[in-house]
Amino acid sequence: MPTAYIETTIPSYYVARPSMNVIQASRQATTRAWWDGGCSNFDLFTSQEVLQEAGLGEPGMACQRLELLSSITRLELNEDVGHLAQMLVQVGLVPEKAASDAVHIAVASVHEMNYMVTWNFRHIANPYTRDRLRAVVADAGFHLPVMCSPEELIQYDEDT
Repeated sequence: MPTAYIETTIPSYYVARPSMNVIQASRQATTRAWWDGGCSNFDLFTSQEVLQEAGLGEPGMACQRLELLSSITRLELNEDVGHLAQMLVQVGLVPEKAASDAVHIAVASVHEMNYMVTWNFRHIANPYTRDRLRAVVADAGFHLPVMCSPEELIQYDEDT
């Protein structure tokens, strides 16, 4: 079964209060549909980095995010993850202020995930940096997973 690393934006969109912003509302609905529809039958993984981020903010919402993630296997934040994340920041692919995004990319790459599911198009699933990101990760001896949103993965019923 394919593997997918769940990044923090996924539980955040899933549990968020309904947005009045059309794009945000669409992403929330798509995230719920993908998650509730079986997550494309992927084996799901996350990391302590995601749990730390998901636990921030308003306590009630944080509790819901952590509950959503509670049954997902956590991947280790090992030395390889640390080195690769640091490298992604050092070469300028991820800004220092978003170092946790570099950790997410590194965890998914080091642990050989097939997919990384995210709504973060600024630093993670950015089409303008993806090729450079893939090259840096490959030079470090790892494989960059396919980085995509739930919208790209959702399996619609053929009758609809």
